[in-house]
Amino acid sequence: MKRYARWSIVAVAITIATASGCNTVEGAGKDMEAAGEAIQDAAN
Repeated sequence: MKRYARWSIVAVAITIATASGCNTVEGAGKDMEAAGEAIQDAAN
């Protein structure tokens, strides 16, 4: 149970950090686009 609680805290922290990084829907779209391009570049 302690392991589950620890991972839950980590997941919440990552979610908060990610949400604070993109303040608007436009910002979220740009972040998603950048992530997609990084994945595409890694595949090539």
